[in-house]
Amino acid sequence: MTLPRRQQNRLNRERQILDAALTVFAAQGYSGTTMDAVAAEAGVTKPTLYSYFPSKESLFQAMMLGQRDLMLDVFAHPSPKGMVADLWSFAWTYADTVMRPDMLSLARLIIGEVSRFPEIGRAYQASGPDHLLRGIMRYLEDQREAGRLAFEDAELAAQDLWGLILSAPRTQALHMPDAIPDRVTLHRYITNGLRVFLKAYSTHSTQDQDQLAALAQQEPQ
Repeated sequence: MTLPRRQQNRLNRERQILDAALTVFAAQGYSGTTMDAVAAEAGVTKPTLYSYFPSKESLFQAMMLGQRDLMLDVFAHPSPKGMVADLWSFAWTYADTVMRPDMLSLARLIIGEVSRFPEIGRAYQASGPDHLLRGIMRYLEDQREAGRLAFEDAELAAQDLWGLILSAPRTQALHMPDAIPDRVTLHRYITNGLRVFLKAYSTHSTQDQDQLAALAQQEPQ
């Protein structure tokens, strides 16, 4: 459905501001970012910026939620090909988002600030990882209700999925900015992580692992 021009223009401007915010937060960290700097990066006036986001806190939250909603889109719109295709798509969308240089830079800066400013860590956790975790949990619980997965604790199952597909290469990238894993390496971790997850939780493990193997034949982009 086509949106009215005024509404579409507002959405475009909001996206412009959020993209600028990510650039500034990734370069300056939370404490070093000012609304003046974001307005300048976005090419808008400060009053315009405040008409969209009344504070730095609300801007940061909206920026982080937008990135997480992008990663969760596949779960909001499941594939007709089924659960394995959804998990494969999510894994790559997740990797393509959190392994971006700007997102890695932001994460490093937040980690460096939390000892002095604990509220920054809480804001990042609430609007970032916690939001993503809840979305994963909802999807996995739906699959359990459909008889595709078996588990007792949805949070632990979601944490397993999250950790298995990308924890090791992302940790490496956070600590070694000059050694970012390439697509072949990410493909190896994602494929193995999903294989382990399906073996542990799928009610049709053999069938699902066969489908995963077929998807894994695709060359990393």
